[in-house]
Amino acid sequence: MLVVSKARKAAAQASFQQGKGKNYIYNGDTSLCQRATSVSSLGNGNTGYHVQDRYLFAEAGAPNAEVTMTRSTTVPDGFQYSMQFDCTTASGTVSAADAIYFSQLFEGQDLYAWNKGDAQARPVTLSFWVNTTKTGTYVCSMYDNDNGRQNSQSYTVSSSNTWEHKSVTFPGDTTGIFGRDNNVSLYIHWALVAGTNWTSGTLQEAWASSTTANIFVGQVDALDNTSNNYHITGIQLELGSVATEFQHETYG
Repeated sequence: MLVVSKARKAAAQASFQQGKGKNYIYNGDTSLCQRATSVSSLGNGNTGYHVQDRYLFAEAGAPNAEVTMTRSTTVPDGFQYSMQFDCTTASGTVSAADAIYFSQLFEGQDLYAWNKGDAQARPVTLSFWVNTTKTGTYVCSMYDNDNGRQNSQSYTVSSSNTWEHKSVTFPGDTTGIFGRDNNVSLYIHWALVAGTNWTSGTLQEAWASSTTANIFVGQVDALDNTSNNYHITGIQLELGSVATEFQHETYG
């Protein structure tokens, strides 16, 4: 019987995390834009893929706010591009059902190493660089599309118009297996503005059946002024509860 020491297991895990393919996010450096490098007047009715590959601009209700989504050269050290949302029409009155956010979608067959739905379910850590005019609390949320389950984690922006590195850890979920196929099993959402339908409950930091009121609790209105900008880059999602250095990939 082969016995593997805890030290060797830890070393193997560290090696895997630093190895090729550790980042589940597509286009994490936000450089690939095969449709356009800038699209303006995105708001009510404009859910879709517009600029950066694999990043979905999404809205709900009938928000007043509009943004220009751009591949920006405003970046932290070590990066070439960021994804920018420049507020061109302010939110004004945010109705209960309103929300603006951006998302990435994942096929279940790519997530089998998470062990979701069994006793060995593993945590995952989402990290990124963010630079935004509006300080305060922001929310990232995961939605398990196969089982109708949700988990949300918040991060705090401390300084206006300053690059800050953030990381949030989503615990392993022992309930609900991802389908082993090419259907969408998981959504990750980054909120920019959300009405009370999305914020009136308690932030759902443990996996449970999805409740809309618990998804974006505490989220600031990042689009309440036409002077506001939101930039993000260096986005990484990896196994474990520790954010490691961003994995740059070749353009191909």
